[in-house]
Amino acid sequence: MDVKRKVVIDAGHGGDYDPGAVYAGRREKDDNLRLALAVGNILENNGVDVFYTRVTDVYDSPLEKARMANRSDADLFVSLHRNAALEPGRGSGTMTLVYEEEGIAEDLAESINNELRKTGFQDLGIFERPDLIVLRRTSMPAVLVEAGFIDNPEDNARFDREFEAVAQAIADGILNTLRGQEARSYYMVQTGVYRARALAEQQLADLEARGFPAYLIYDDGYYKVMAGAFEVMDHAVQLERELRSMGFPTVLVYREEER
Repeated sequence: MDVKRKVVIDAGHGGDYDPGAVYAGRREKDDNLRLALAVGNILENNGVDVFYTRVTDVYDSPLEKARMANRSDADLFVSLHRNAALEPGRGSGTMTLVYEEEGIAEDLAESINNELRKTGFQDLGIFERPDLIVLRRTSMPAVLVEAGFIDNPEDNARFDREFEAVAQAIADGILNTLRGQEARSYYMVQTGVYRARALAEQQLADLEARGFPAYLIYDDGYYKVMAGAFEVMDHAVQLERELRSMGFPTVLVYREEER
């Protein structure tokens, strides 16, 4: 890759407060962190700048993780998890979750699923989960990978036996997506332009408190408050209408970044 890219790797759950799914003494948070560090290491060895939401056993809320990602100005967000069934042992395989099946997020999910299939896991497909905060509140294309079922002994055995291959598969899925992006074009909604960062951050906090995926861009001496980043213009238009109805001054912005 000619231009250095940045990817957020999120190890799901963490800390005493949120161990994730637990089965026979095995804790999801531990598998997630081990996998996140392995995937991140492969990406770094391939020239990618990796931002981790955690590198130890600590807890941050999904909202704070989304905010971390938005502040990182990354190109992609990948959250790593293990799945669990309502009845232990009944579920098996890998899947990837997205906010909606479109654009780069869908491409990334498909790429990761294709690579994970090579490790022997059953590919359960791509599923839309717009209710998940780390997918809804991130301003970059985001996916959540379920790397097998933690309550299935066979999936756990494969996860452990093929661990390096699983980490490589996820990293390859990410790298394939990054290499396929010669340009990134998207529509954003601008709600404010300020010379003083403090004023921009006030509006940013207001947007985030209302549940919008907001972030700052510094451009030509100004701090610009933005919300959303969509490949489909209609989605940006819908967001602009919603923001305008709440009293925000809005401008629809089209941006293309050459890679």
